[in-house]
Amino acid sequence: MKTALLSLIRYYQRKGGGQYWFGIDCNYEPTCSAYTYQAIEKYGTWQGLKMGWHRIRRCNQPAAICKCIDPLE
Repeated sequence: MKTALLSLIRYYQRKGGGQYWFGIDCNYEPTCSAYTYQAIEKYGTWQGLKMGWHRIRRCNQPAAICKCIDPLE
């Protein structure tokens, strides 16, 4: 399952990420997909998905002026 999720994230990134799929740009650096990828690698499938989901929910605030730096740690 972990390998499949990581492959899906890489596919999403190679195809253009949020700009291509949703017409939006991530408000964070690293991007939400990169953050989720790192979280899954470091903490495992379920904890990584949970962390990624919380990050995605905070992302794409239209009023944001600049990118927020929010590394995994």
